[in-house]
Amino acid sequence: MSTISDWLTRRLLLTLAGLAAVACATAGCGSGASHGSPGPGAGSGPAVTIRARSLSNVGTVLVNSSGYALYMFQPDAQRQVTCTGLCAATWPPMKISASDRLVAGPGVRASLLGSDPDPSGGRVVTYNGWPLYTYTGDVAAGQDTGQGIDLNGGNWYLIRPSGQPLIAGPAGS
Repeated sequence: MSTISDWLTRRLLLTLAGLAAVACATAGCGSGASHGSPGPGAGSGPAVTIRARSLSNVGTVLVNSSGYALYMFQPDAQRQVTCTGLCAATWPPMKISASDRLVAGPGVRASLLGSDPDPSGGRVVTYNGWPLYTYTGDVAAGQDTGQGIDLNGGNWYLIRPSGQPLIAGPAGS
């Protein structure tokens, strides 16, 4: 009986290790990418597009290619990713692979797009130096439920196409 149990345990561990390796390769773990800001079009792989979109509560902000709002984290101080571990589980950084091409959609300044190393591996898209994140509380495209939240050690704000965080509040306020 214990032989079957041991065999099942080994198979499970091998399967999990294989899945972890695939996930790590997809996320760019151990890519060896150097610090810097490769600009739009730097890679030869799939396009990763940052767009500007008007959201009813706040006006025009940055969104990913699926229409989900992109946030900045004040402790990042416009220079590096500081949201890791459990923080990144709630606020997933917008990661790219070394071969991805960053594309500035309409209303987005290509000169402000870049990427920086993520301490957990891979690279994170930046805009005007701010690492970009989505929020798990936004369950549909076009939502901005993370705007102004003080969570995980700092404040979270949407980013305008100008590269400035939306700290003041909703549009028109």
